[in-house]
Amino acid sequence: MTLPPAAENIGSHPDFRHLSSIEGIEVDLRYASSNNFVGRDLYSPFDCAWLHREAAAALEKVVAWLAAHHPGHTALVLDALRPQRVQQQLWDALKGTELEMYLAHPERGSIHSFGMALDITLLGADGRELDMGTAFDDMSELAHPALEPELLARGALTVAQVANRQVLREAMTQAGFTGLNSEWWHFDCGDRVRVRGSFSRVL
Repeated sequence: MTLPPAAENIGSHPDFRHLSSIEGIEVDLRYASSNNFVGRDLYSPFDCAWLHREAAAALEKVVAWLAAHHPGHTALVLDALRPQRVQQQLWDALKGTELEMYLAHPERGSIHSFGMALDITLLGADGRELDMGTAFDDMSELAHPALEPELLARGALTVAQVANRQVLREAMTQAGFTGLNSEWWHFDCGDRVRVRGSFSRVL
C-alpha cells in the first residue's frame, strides 16, 4: 500500500508541480501569512506552493486564455495545496459556528488537500487586484456567486464587480475548473468524487 504524501516530502513526489514552474501567474498564499481569517501563518515551515500536475496544466490554460482574451489581466493564486493538517486547523477554528459551512469536513477532505483546487483572483494591468465586491475569504452572502443577480438588483454588488467575477469564472471554467456557489474565488479541478476516490491527499 502506498502511503499518502506528507507536506514535508511533496517536492520529491512526481504527481506535483511547484507554482514557480507555471509562467504568467503571481502567487500570494494567504495562509502562509497572517493575512487570512485566522490571523496567523498556518503553512510555515512547509512550502505549500504546489498543485497536482493536472491542476497545474489546467492553470496554464487559464494563463493562455487570459493572454488571448484579456491581455493585461494576470491570475493571482491565493491558495493551492492545503495539507490535511492545515484543513484540520481551519475546521477547528470554525467548528460549531454557522461559518463551518464554508469548509470541507476534514474526514471527507478538502480538494485543496489533493492539490486539485485553487483559490484565485485577477490582477489588472496596474498590478492591483480587480474589485470582486469582497475580499478573499469573506464569509458573507456577498461572496456567493449564486446570489449575484439578487445582490445586483439591490445594489449590494456593482455591475463592474460582477463583470470581474465573470471574467475569472470564464477563464477558469474553460480550463476545466468548477466554481462554488458560495465563494467567488474557489475552483476545483475536475470532479470532486473522482478526486477523492482516485488522488492522494497530502497530510
